[in-house]
Amino acid sequence: MSVEKKFVAEGLSKALVNEYLAEELERAGYGGMVMNRTPMGTQITVYAEKPGMVIGKGGKLIRKITRDLDRKFHLDNPQIDVQDVGRGDLNGRVVANRLASSLERGWYFRKAGQSMMRRVMDAGALGCEIVISGKLTGPRSRTEKFISGYIKHSGKPAIDLVDKGYSVAVKKLGVIGCQVRIIPPDVRLPDDFRIEKPPVATPVVETKPMAKPPVAAPAPEMKSDLDQLLESEPVAAPAPLDEPARAEGVAEDVPLPEEKADIEPCAKEE
Repeated sequence: MSVEKKFVAEGLSKALVNEYLAEELERAGYGGMVMNRTPMGTQITVYAEKPGMVIGKGGKLIRKITRDLDRKFHLDNPQIDVQDVGRGDLNGRVVANRLASSLERGWYFRKAGQSMMRRVMDAGALGCEIVISGKLTGPRSRTEKFISGYIKHSGKPAIDLVDKGYSVAVKKLGVIGCQVRIIPPDVRLPDDFRIEKPPVATPVVETKPMAKPPVAAPAPEMKSDLDQLLESEPVAAPAPLDEPARAEGVAEDVPLPEEKADIEPCAKEE
């Protein structure tokens, strides 16, 4: 088998397995699957809103699915891992199944489409597109499209970043196809760019050291009257009364005028 035929056969096998799981796990809220081939066998990861219903009572349903994958599709040692789909409003397959179920219950197509699109956008999606085609209101089939947000339709981002889902609603007048395309909120699109403003230099303010508050002088100590008297300057003692005061610059042996008057009469008497 050539390489091209091998890739085509693997793609066909994967599509058939996906269709089979969608039919078997419709009530469990099937949200898609991922198939990886390993040396130990074929690893299949199934996403569903209700993982318990995929496993079944005592693991009965999952054993049946594993047996069918081995016999019908001839997969090498299939191993199934069941995981929760997380937020169902952001999964294209789950939203498509809900939309088809609403149409089968008798909802008007425009009401059903607008309601599902509003739920998807409220969940935080960047964009949502819902396409409903078939016999909607009359004998002729037509297509109605509901778009909100931003959607990629071509190129590699449309393949890698957009989550797609498809389901069929069976009614009396015929089947109605429901196609859903969702861009999750955590996707960074290649044409999404932002211009950041250069950082503004903040002026540097010089901070001066704070002046210390003036220290109050200590209050003078109160001294007693005795201490004040001892610290005062000594006063010169007064001269004795029996010693006559002598003028400055006069010799001690020079008699005063009064003394001369007393001596002179004595000389005359002689």
